[in-house]
Amino acid sequence: MSIFTLYKNARLLDPASGMDKKGQLLTKNGQIADIGDNLVAPDNSLVINCEGHCLCPGLIDMRVFVGIPGADYRDTIHNTGEAAAAGGVTTVCVQPVTDPIIDDMARIEHLASRAKKALINFIPFPAMTKQLKGQEMTEIGLMSKAGIKAFTDGNISVANASLMSRIFKYASAFDALIIQHLAEPDLSNGCMNAGELATRLGLPGIPTAAETIMLERDMRLLKSVATRYHAAQITCQDSIEVMERAKKNGLKVSAGVAVPHFSLNEYAIEDYRTFTKLSPPLRAEEDRAAVVSALKDGTIDVIVSGHDPEDPESKRVPFEAAEAGVIGLETLLSVSLELYHNESLPLLDLLAKMTCNPAKILGLDSGVLKVGAPADLCLFNLNSPYCIDPEEMVSLTKNTPFDGRPVQGRVLRTIVAGKSIYDAATTHKHDKKA
Repeated sequence: MSIFTLYKNARLLDPASGMDKKGQLLTKNGQIADIGDNLVAPDNSLVINCEGHCLCPGLIDMRVFVGIPGADYRDTIHNTGEAAAAGGVTTVCVQPVTDPIIDDMARIEHLASRAKKALINFIPFPAMTKQLKGQEMTEIGLMSKAGIKAFTDGNISVANASLMSRIFKYASAFDALIIQHLAEPDLSNGCMNAGELATRLGLPGIPTAAETIMLERDMRLLKSVATRYHAAQITCQDSIEVMERAKKNGLKVSAGVAVPHFSLNEYAIEDYRTFTKLSPPLRAEEDRAAVVSALKDGTIDVIVSGHDPEDPESKRVPFEAAEAGVIGLETLLSVSLELYHNESLPLLDLLAKMTCNPAKILGLDSGVLKVGAPADLCLFNLNSPYCIDPEEMVSLTKNTPFDGRPVQGRVLRTIVAGKSIYDAATTHKHDKKA
């Protein structure tokens, strides 16, 4: 028996096609069946009145850390799915930094089996070096043949240039995507951005060169091999310039940035707030502004949450000893919408960074509103104001850097394969008004 749902009175937003219009969308058995102005829903269809709010493809988050396996006190598959759903995210790309490390097919299949009952789509990104040690390449070919889309060492850089060159050459044979975290190890022993503020706070700094040197090296290695490459996060002007040159030179490269790196600068740390400790660290204001410009001109292709839950014991310690990482699934859309409200980016361009762009990079058929595409959708109120309250979040850990931040834009409903998995109207929250 076919299951239909009609979404009427919606503002349909599809960054892939440039569509921004009032209309209706019909789903059937988990796929988009029709898009138009005056659709007729079959008998017994579920009809949802969107009341003029925005309906776009579900968000795709390319950088999410989970506690499963090995650290379910931080979060679980189910809890990650709940947090994602509350943020309009329908697909998360899971980093291999788990216990045990996800670095072979057996561990990928184990995670996939646990994720089958999840609310959202989980895409595992296995490691490109065994045990994340940067010494020996994993079975990239074998895993690629099994359908794996991308490889990364998560929050660790592959520092060995000879090994990275071999990884590039091997990955190119299978059209595998290599995702690199940019942090030259010998320059990354600090805990915040190097500069005047770090000196004043008495904290060891990490220079932007730690990021840029690694990116520049990789771009040099890519000149001789046609490997697809994604810089997981770029956070400074110098790295942006390297990425601009690489794209102009025709390299198959793309870049992402995490929400805190365009919405906060290093001064968020000033009271030694461990919930603002990140890798790479929050940068100077001029670098934050450069990131916004790079999002606008397309040098940066993707926005990620960088969702990395940390338990209180790892954060309620002196700043230098604290673990790096923040949660971000639930705030991905609402904080990103600041770029639209302050007129830094057009709405469709902003949404593209979280829908069709990551879908294209990963070769997914989602991230678009078109007939036949998966009915993974996000309905949101573009203008609803509220203040972020970590105690109202569904994430098990509460290590958000945005505590008390006023934002404008709220997820109303999240749909995966045609099924509503989050409905704000039936979720009992008591958000603080802005």
